[in-house]
Amino acid sequence: MAVFVALGAFLMTLAGGWTAQRVTDRRHLVLGLAGGLMLGVVGLDLLPEALEAAGTEVFGVPAALLLFVAGFLLAHLVERLLAVRQAAHGAEEHDGRAPQVGLTAAAAMVGHSAMDGVAIGAAFQVDGGMGTAVALAVIAHDFADGFNTYTITSLYGNARRKALFMLFADAAAPVVGAASTSFVSIPEQVLGSYLGFFGGALLYLAAAEILPEAHHEHPARSTVLCTIAGAAFIWLVVGLAS
Repeated sequence: MAVFVALGAFLMTLAGGWTAQRVTDRRHLVLGLAGGLMLGVVGLDLLPEALEAAGTEVFGVPAALLLFVAGFLLAHLVERLLAVRQAAHGAEEHDGRAPQVGLTAAAAMVGHSAMDGVAIGAAFQVDGGMGTAVALAVIAHDFADGFNTYTITSLYGNARRKALFMLFADAAAPVVGAASTSFVSIPEQVLGSYLGFFGGALLYLAAAEILPEAHHEHPARSTVLCTIAGAAFIWLVVGLAS
């Protein structure tokens, strides 16, 4: 049942990626929306779950928040190191961005989607009602995941086929994650730590890369409204799922 439900997440992820492809003539709006979606996912979904699941404190600070900061800093460090390495070897960059950063970020999105599938499977092991509630929440926000995966990969100058490959990998990940719960159980604290770390990396990409790019050539009110709409959409999804 969990795998069957995860197929809905597969289709929703592809729908999000397809939407990101079709609106390339409004790239600034796409990026503004993607930034809002990512901000909403981090602040309203990932971080609250991480704080609840990780539980423990380290020197007076929740472990999830420490890992959140670590994820943000690591994303910044990786981007800078890859950019310097590209420049040192004379390789081309896309508007000053290393394509490997986009692929790494998309791979992190794939990992997150796999954990979504694990969450579906684990919830169904508790009872069918909980499994259905979790599945609906995952399916609803997987549209944003697909949208963001394709947008991030493309933003860093990767070829369309690579963006499509990462999109399909992101779509398949929840199905694989749901199937894995038949064999593996992930401790709640480990899951919370992962969500905190991933949230920090995702926030860096939204705040330092996607939103500045959205406003670089088109500093329009419509772009800001798209960002607000993206965050509001995630708020709606979280509210309906709770």
